[in-house]
Amino acid sequence: MHYSKHVFICSNEKDAPKKCCGSGHGAELVDAFRAEWAKQGGTEKIRIQKSGCLDFCGKGPAMVVYPEGVFYGNVQLEDVSEITETHLIGNDIVSRLQIG
Repeated sequence: MHYSKHVFICSNEKDAPKKCCGSGHGAELVDAFRAEWAKQGGTEKIRIQKSGCLDFCGKGPAMVVYPEGVFYGNVQLEDVSEITETHLIGNDIVSRLQIG
């Protein structure tokens, strides 16, 4: 496998009044995860990127980490460090944010 983990963060935009991850800072989360990964110096090669709709609009901003297939919801900028340290580096799920 080229990457040990692949992180997709929804940054989809929908017309109001539907809730969507893009307007809920999805794109900012992509930048924050990339910066945090660089800061924490993870040794694995991972890919962090924006995605289209993950079908968890009501629980967004949403993201998924592969190969585990773990979905997270209501992810806030304050959660980036914890998810990076606990899941991306430590391989443990942040259960308080897990959905699906």
